[in-house]
Amino acid sequence: MRINGAQAVLESLKKEGVDVVFGYPGGAVLTLYDELYKMKFPHILTKHEQGAVHAADGYARATGKVGVVFATSGPGATNLVTGIATANMDSIPLVCFTGQVGNPYIGKDSFQEADVSGIVTPITKYNYLVKNVEDLPKVIKEAFFIASTGRPGPVVIDIAKDVFAAEFEYKYPTEVHLPGYSGDFTGSTAQIESFITALEESERPLFFLGGGVTLSNMTEEMRAVIKRTGAPVVSSLMALGCADPDDEAAFGMAGMHGSYAANMAIQECDLLIGVGVRFDDRVTSLVEEFAPKARVAHFDVDAAEINKNVRVDYPVLGDLRWSLPLLRRKLDAMKNDFIGRFADWRAHTIEMNREKPFAYKSIEGAVMPEKVIEEVSRLADDDTIVVTDVGQHQMWAAQFYNSRRPRQFLTSGGLGTMGYGLPAALGAKLGKPEQQVVLFTGDGSIMMNCQEFATAADYDIDVKVIILHNHVLGMVAQWQRLFYNRHLSESRLNGHTDFVKLAEAMGVAALRVEKPEELSPALEKLLAHKGPMLLDVLVPEAEDVLPMVPGGKRLDQMVMGGTEE
Repeated sequence: MRINGAQAVLESLKKEGVDVVFGYPGGAVLTLYDELYKMKFPHILTKHEQGAVHAADGYARATGKVGVVFATSGPGATNLVTGIATANMDSIPLVCFTGQVGNPYIGKDSFQEADVSGIVTPITKYNYLVKNVEDLPKVIKEAFFIASTGRPGPVVIDIAKDVFAAEFEYKYPTEVHLPGYSGDFTGSTAQIESFITALEESERPLFFLGGGVTLSNMTEEMRAVIKRTGAPVVSSLMALGCADPDDEAAFGMAGMHGSYAANMAIQECDLLIGVGVRFDDRVTSLVEEFAPKARVAHFDVDAAEINKNVRVDYPVLGDLRWSLPLLRRKLDAMKNDFIGRFADWRAHTIEMNREKPFAYKSIEGAVMPEKVIEEVSRLADDDTIVVTDVGQHQMWAAQFYNSRRPRQFLTSGGLGTMGYGLPAALGAKLGKPEQQVVLFTGDGSIMMNCQEFATAADYDIDVKVIILHNHVLGMVAQWQRLFYNRHLSESRLNGHTDFVKLAEAMGVAALRVEKPEELSPALEKLLAHKGPMLLDVLVPEAEDVLPMVPGGKRLDQMVMGGTEE
């Protein structure tokens, strides 16, 4: 059929199963938006392009599908950069369509021109500049394939303005042929055999789960492998919800603000089994003394991650969708009593966790931030999706919220993007409308994309927002207290913003909690409310996130927290 480029974009999205687009119109994409109007294609108008890309990211994390964004040229495209980088660091599949000035004006510093390909090349899995309308179907097919296969990531398609209006004979390809990229990441069975031999020789193995377990949808296979061995397990921030929540040898997050048992298990194990992890510096800390007694196995789809940060003895290179089912079958076929062999080691790690669990001190008359998260974890549905911004509240949520399944704890891990939370929560709710969505944020983070309260109200997107309001940039202030002689340089937030009024002004219901006895009734009201709602909770300023491994220290040199009274 003969259609124009704008129609071709939307027809291609239909063929890829896209059910919603997040975006913001502008001059270079007016033809695209005119066709969107005619076709009544589902679209969410956010209040800022950064809100659109974070919303698409939240949608992708919650659903496992590819998130899609539209933006115009110049500032519209550059406003996506932080969100693209956020997705890239956490391997989230996005396809971002940006308008570009018309072909005759490219490279001439034309009005609202930006070198989008040049800007995003370091922060995308791939990107395109489309100057010929006939290239569109092939490019779009490739973009979705690249974004969603292997190690996922964002792909940007920059389209010249005149391409949207140009007509051609449209035919969408059924296959993708990319030189050097097949999308098949089957590995070597011999590497799995080598790992199994190491497991048989081990006495103190430890599984370390990363975001790749979530992204590959291999949680059930992973849990089955762990159960077959009886070995303890720790997680990265991106893998919270992947370990069996009923496994008493699952110790949650490891690293800078990880649990005592998780960090000590890493330091004491003799075989550390990383699965879909990056061995990020926030986990390893002093990398030269990370897991000093262990040989390291590493299951990963990306060859660039093997030996990048930590020396690996047993690499298993390949898609987890290949390696984990095969590993499970091989272990199930063996007669080895792994559970009996590792029983003493498992009991030792469980005892460490019992002796020093995550804990905090209470302050009389104050609402403790950790208590807020514990209460939400108690009251919320088991399938609730929790979203966070970045800072102290993020770490408290990781420590005290009991995520039972993958894709239920959404956060900016690698880039640490303040302002991510609210738009990501909107995207998550639109992707999973049947599930409750709760955002934990801080009075610093929420201001960075607070305009998206208006989006929540405009579309009646039922997200619950909880601000842990301590009048400081919490994590910045914590470091300043601990390492900069308590010089709270530009980290105090003693302004006059009333978050209740702010939310109400944009059409979102809101409440404030100032006293401990107000907390539970307010949370019950929040969770029962139909539609978006904000709860502004005043918490102490000088509460630190503990445990904490200071920079340059070993994981077993943690600064521990207090105990709950």
